[in-house]
Amino acid sequence: METTLVLCKPDALHRGLVGRILSRFEEKGFQLVGLKLMTMSRELAAKHYAEHVGKGFYEGLVAFMTASPLVAMAVRGPQAVGTIRKMMGKTFGLDAEPGTLRGDFGCSKSFNLLHGSDSPENAARELALFFPEGVQAWTPAGAAWLWDAPGGA
Repeated sequence: METTLVLCKPDALHRGLVGRILSRFEEKGFQLVGLKLMTMSRELAAKHYAEHVGKGFYEGLVAFMTASPLVAMAVRGPQAVGTIRKMMGKTFGLDAEPGTLRGDFGCSKSFNLLHGSDSPENAARELALFFPEGVQAWTPAGAAWLWDAPGGA
């Protein structure tokens, strides 16, 4: 079982897409184990986007991500990191396939609605940044029917 970070960026929040995005993850069988509405500080942005410091897009990215609230989600399930990234689609909505979140909802080259961790290692690092208090451990009542439990039990 993997847990990954998903950020519904400010554009997703302002466009009223957070509920629809979360629904898609739940419909796929993923479990929500953390959720918060927050405004990202410049300090948190600097830690989260440390690998991009010095790149031409860095300042614009930080300005965008800190300008308005976003929704941080911790999402758990089998192969959560890779599957959620597939569900998100290519980085920009105009390039993303229909059926993906960005393909269905994205309409900009500048704003791409979502961030999803790109590896289990980065998921652990990013979850610690956004959920330093940890995430909620619980088992969905239908887990045996979702996650390939032997005999459906």
